[in-house]
Amino acid sequence: MVATRAQTGETPRRTPHPGFVETPTRPVSSNVPESQSTSSDAGRPEGKDGQVSVRGKKGRRSHDPDGNASVSPKAPGTVSKNSTERKKPKRRYTKLSDIVCKLCEKPDSRVGNQIVYCDRCNTPYHQACHRPPIPEHVIEVESAEWICAACLSKEQNPAAEASDDLEFGGTLGVGTMMVMFPLLMYYLWIGATYYDGHLPMSAKGQSLRDFLQQLGSLAYEGAFPNVKAWAIYWGFLVFEAACYLYLPGITVQGKALPHEGGRRLDYYCSGLWSFYTTMAVAATMHLTGVFKLYTVLDEFGPIMSVAIISGFLISTVAYLSALYRGAHIRMTGRPLYDFFMGAELNPRLFGLLDLKMFSEVRMPWYLLFLISSAAAARQYEQFGFVSGEIGFLVLAHFLYANACAKGEECITTTWDMYHEKWGFMLIFWNFAGVPLTYCHATLFLSNHAPSVYHWSRPGLIAFYAAYLFVYWIWDTCNSQKNRFKQEERGTAMERTSVPQLPWQTVKNPHVIRTQAGESILADGWCMVPLSPRFWCVEILIGTDGYARKMHYTADMYFALSWAFITGFHSPLPWFYPVFFAIMISHRAYRDIQKCEAKYGEAWQEYKRQVPYLFIPYVF
Repeated sequence: MVATRAQTGETPRRTPHPGFVETPTRPVSSNVPESQSTSSDAGRPEGKDGQVSVRGKKGRRSHDPDGNASVSPKAPGTVSKNSTERKKPKRRYTKLSDIVCKLCEKPDSRVGNQIVYCDRCNTPYHQACHRPPIPEHVIEVESAEWICAACLSKEQNPAAEASDDLEFGGTLGVGTMMVMFPLLMYYLWIGATYYDGHLPMSAKGQSLRDFLQQLGSLAYEGAFPNVKAWAIYWGFLVFEAACYLYLPGITVQGKALPHEGGRRLDYYCSGLWSFYTTMAVAATMHLTGVFKLYTVLDEFGPIMSVAIISGFLISTVAYLSALYRGAHIRMTGRPLYDFFMGAELNPRLFGLLDLKMFSEVRMPWYLLFLISSAAAARQYEQFGFVSGEIGFLVLAHFLYANACAKGEECITTTWDMYHEKWGFMLIFWNFAGVPLTYCHATLFLSNHAPSVYHWSRPGLIAFYAAYLFVYWIWDTCNSQKNRFKQEERGTAMERTSVPQLPWQTVKNPHVIRTQAGESILADGWCMVPLSPRFWCVEILIGTDGYARKMHYTADMYFALSWAFITGFHSPLPWFYPVFFAIMISHRAYRDIQKCEAKYGEAWQEYKRQVPYLFIPYVF
C-alpha cells in the first residue's frame, strides 16, 4: 500500500480496491504496479530501477533513497497547526498511476527529483520542475514546511487588484473609459471625415442636443457596421490566425508563472513570416484588382464600428469563458473592474492559438501598416506619385511592425504577457484602439492634397535621417535588454531577421546582483559620446548613465514625428502623441513602484547612478 499525506493526522488505510489508496486529498506517486506490493513491504513504493518514488511528512509516510519507509506520526495529544480551521476533507480513492507532477504531467519520482506536495494546496510538483527548484532539505527534514510558488504568490501579494489601490480609478474609472473611448473614436473619425480634420464643434446658435443628434446621425450614416466591413475585418483576423498557426516560426518559453508553480509556457512565434506573407497577399490582391487596398480607407468608418463591437464581444466571451472553466485568477469581486482587467492570464484557443500573443502584434501593428499603405496606394492612383510625407509614415509603420515581428520572441517576457490578464483593456486596445486611433496622421494626409502639408526636400531628408537614427537606438536598446534576459535564462538564440543592426548585444556585460538573486544589467546604450558605458531600458543602468527610460523617450519621438510630418493644420494627428505621453507616464510610474518593491536597495542605487527618467539633465 502506498501512504499519502493526511492533513487530519490519520494514516491512510489499505482499501478493498486493488490499485487504489485512501487519501483525503491527493495521493503520493508510485510507479510500481499493485501486483508487486506485498503485505510485508506495504508503504515501500519504488520508482524505476528500485528508486524511491515519493516524499512525505507531517503524519504521512516518507521514503528515503534506500527504500526504507518510516512513519512520522504526530505525538499523542499534539494538535496540528490550524487543525481547528481545516474541515476534514472527503475521502476518495485515487489510482496510483494517476499521480503526476502538475507541471510536466509525468509520474516519475526519482532520487534528486522526487514529487513533493505543497503544504497549503497539496498539489504535487517535481523538485526540478517547480520554480524555484525544491531544495533537498525539504525532503530530508521531516518538520520542514514547503509551500509552492503559487500559494506564496497568493499569500505575499494577495491580488493587487483586490486591494483599495485599484488601477485607473477602480470601477468608476474603468467604466468611464469603456464608455468614453469608443465615443472618442467616433468623435475623432467624424472630425477627420466631415470637418476637414478639425474638431467637431456646434454651430452658432445650435443647441447641445441638436449637436449631439447631428454627430449621431453622421456616425450612423457613415460608420454603420455593414456586411462588407464585417467581412473585411474578420477576414483579416482569420487570415492572421491561420498565418500564426501554419507559417514557419520558432518556439520559445515565457517567464515562470507563479500561479502555475513556476511553469513556463511554450510560445510559437511566426510573426515575421506572417508579416511578410500579409504584405505579399495584400499587394497581390491590390494589383490584381481582387481587393483594392484603399478600400480600407473607403470603409474606414464601418470597419471601425466592427472593430469596436468585436472588442466588446471578444471581451465578453473571454470573461465568461474564464469564469465557466474556472481559469480566472486574481479577481477582486468587482465584476466591471474584473471585466476590464481580465479574468484569465494565458487563454489559448484549442490549446494552439495563444490569444494574447496573437493580439499583441498582428491586429494592431499589421493593420496600422496596411492603413498607411492604403493611403500610399490611393495617392498614387490619384496623383501618379507617392509624396515624401506619406512615404515617411509607410516607412515608420513598417519599421515598427517589422520590429515587433522580428522580435516577437521577446514579447513573451513582457509585462503584458506574464502579468496582465486578457480582459477588455488589452482586447479592445489591440483590436480597435491602436490601429484605428494611431492612424489619424495617415487619415489627414490621405484626405488632403500634397500641397496642403508639403515639406521641402531638406526637411524631408532631416525627417528620414533623424527617424532612422532614433529607430536604431530604440531597436538596439530593446535588443540589448531582451538578449541579456535570454542569456540569463539560457534561451538566447541568433536570428537572421532583418534588419539586424550593430550593437544588439552587450558582450560580457557588467551586472548588479540583487538580494532576490537576479541580475540587473549595468551596461548598454551610451547617450553621450564621452561615456564609456552604455545605457538602456527598464532595469538597465550604467555607471555613467543619465536616464532610465530611454526606450520610452525613443517611442515618444516616434509618436511626435508621426504627427509633425502632417504639420499643424489639424489637431487630430496630435491625439496620439498626447495620449501616448499620458499612457507612458502611467506605465513608467507603475514600473518604478514595482521595481522599488522588488529590488529594494539595488533599485535605490540604480536611481542614484541614473538620476533622470526620460531626458538626460532635464527629466
